Amino acid sequence: MITINEHYNKLQASYLFSDIAKRVTRYQDENPDQTIIKLGIGDVTKPLPSACIAAFHKAVEEMASAEGFRGYGPEQGYEFLREAIAEHDFRARGAEIANDEIFVSDGAKCDTGNFQELFSPATVIAIPDPVYPVYLDTNVMAGRTGTFSDGRYKGVVYLESTRENNFVPALPTQPVDLIYLCFPNNPTGSTISKEELKTWVDYARQNKALILFDAAYEAFIKDESLPKTIYEIEGAKEVAVEFRSFSKSGGFTGTRCAYTVVPKDCMAYKGDGTRQELHGLWNRRHCTKFDGVSYPVQRAAEALYSREGKQQSEQLVDYYMKNAELIRTAMSELGFSCVGGDNSPYIWIEGKMDSWKFFDLLLDEAGVVCTPGAGFGKCGEGYIRLSAFNSFENVSLAMERIKDSLA
Repeated sequence: MITINEHYNKLQASYLFSDIAKRVTRYQDENPDQTIIKLGIGDVTKPLPSACIAAFHKAVEEMASAEGFRGYGPEQGYEFLREAIAEHDFRARGAEIANDEIFVSDGAKCDTGNFQELFSPATVIAIPDPVYPVYLDTNVMAGRTGTFSDGRYKGVVYLESTRENNFVPALPTQPVDLIYLCFPNNPTGSTISKEELKTWVDYARQNKALILFDAAYEAFIKDESLPKTIYEIEGAKEVAVEFRSFSKSGGFTGTRCAYTVVPKDCMAYKGDGTRQELHGLWNRRHCTKFDGVSYPVQRAAEALYSREGKQQSEQLVDYYMKNAELIRTAMSELGFSCVGGDNSPYIWIEGKMDSWKFFDLLLDEAGVVCTPGAGFGKCGEGYIRLSAFNSFENVSLAMERIKDSLA
């Protein structure tokens, strides 16, 4: 008799964004003449930079000849892309990351979800609340949590991120092994200072814990005093793995390319207390379960580091940040307390009502899709998230509709 992994039955009935999609579809069916403006899911709308397109075409042409054709590439990524990443994203900021400490993949979502496979089922996890659902759900699937009750899973240490602590959680008051951090944060849009991040690195070093640091939105940081990588912090290479993506900064949501940094100094522990490099373990897992990102896609990603590519990527980021500023300004003028939108493409808005009620209000009265904060955790109740990933024209229209609907 084939039996299932019963831990899947602990998951809540629907993945957040699937639930949103169903509600939007239902509304559209009932209102076929209404144009819906989606400011919910963080999907980009601008096309790929021209530098990427040129590199893409060139790589495809190479694949059309016997001399230029490439079959299976290295699972960890081609050296040309790993070198560009290490040099521009890390060494240029004083973080000494080696090329072979970088693992190219098809998405930060996959990597942040999969990395937990390296650790014991008994690992105690600490996860922010509110949080990107993938961190939590993959640990539920792996059996590291108890049942779901009163909005939370038993056995998880929740790191509450609230207005009172500026949405930067305090250190846990009980021992934990695996810590998830995301800055700029999804969903709250909050950022963390170097001093605050150092307290987490110091905690991990003192407690033999590991930080999984999601930096997928680092390109949107405009304040140069803020860290763009955790490896700007002394000692972080010993206790932190970092995840990055080209999805938002390069428009790669449909093209799929990202990477994970696993320093060779980063250690975990066997049951007898002896240390073991995570680099080798992740390499083994990566090679076993992943066949690599396609050659043309990696050439397109490499082009983002060219002079033209950097300029075009910055223009993309600036475009979305203009949208973010508009959203934050408009919602603030309507009397709502907002976070994010300055160093992040997300704006976290205190809705003054139930999250899903506010979601339904904006959809029914304005034809605007947001993301209800309650879907990100118990501390998200009463908030909504608006995304800057749409056209400036649509964002402007959405703000006018929201203003009219709330008048």
